[in-house]
Amino acid sequence: MEFDKPVIGGPCWAELGTSDLEAAKRFYGEVFGWRCGEPDPRPELRGYTVVRLGDAAVAGLGPLYRPTQPVAWNVSFAVSDADAVTNKVVQAGGTVIRGPMDIFDEGRRTVALDPSGAAFQLWQARDFAGAQVFNRPGSLGWVELATRDVKRARNFYETVFGWSVNASEWYTQWGMHGMDFGGVTSLHDRFPADVPPHWLPYFAVEDVDATTEVAVGAGALALQEPTSVQAGPRLAVLRDAQGAAFGIYQAEDEEGEEQRA
Repeated sequence: MEFDKPVIGGPCWAELGTSDLEAAKRFYGEVFGWRCGEPDPRPELRGYTVVRLGDAAVAGLGPLYRPTQPVAWNVSFAVSDADAVTNKVVQAGGTVIRGPMDIFDEGRRTVALDPSGAAFQLWQARDFAGAQVFNRPGSLGWVELATRDVKRARNFYETVFGWSVNASEWYTQWGMHGMDFGGVTSLHDRFPADVPPHWLPYFAVEDVDATTEVAVGAGALALQEPTSVQAGPRLAVLRDAQGAAFGIYQAEDEEGEEQRA
């Protein structure tokens, strides 16, 4: 991700909906070094917890709010007007699951599905803008859409958010204002037929191999073992013990060289 703070149209937050909130706190604290503070006391949020690196908010961990909600990581995209962008989602062929609705004084949110069924969220910030750190080890650094219809996905997200597309022969990247923040990959290439379309957050780490070993030791399954990507970073895809998938990738130092232990 080429920006270091939330940008309108780009990803601003990642949050986990899980069936075991306390287990998730222990797992991600061990894997990423996240500090889990006190859960939000408001009963409507049922223990939702903002996790931090130092004092910086980096992600959210929460319970499942609906019986049909899958255990999964969810990605939110910053918008200046949630109602207007929600209308764009519907007009472009998406489906609104919930919202737009006010989340106390923090902001206004919509939960939606793109035409292929991949869930994502719109976030209109008020008191809470989103993640305060990007790209540093332990923080969000990339988001990737897995879909069975790349062309339709490109048309949908370009229409809704105005994203730019930077396509090579092996990968398509999304961008805003000349800064890439994510990509899209075809589910036909490397996923079982029963894997639904989804957004996958990638968190930066200092050492992909070492972090994978820690995660597996803490109960995760490596869906994709550590791999060095052509013209890209070293990465892995993991699934926690409750079933939520997430990616990790090798962070870069100030000179752009991969950090390796």
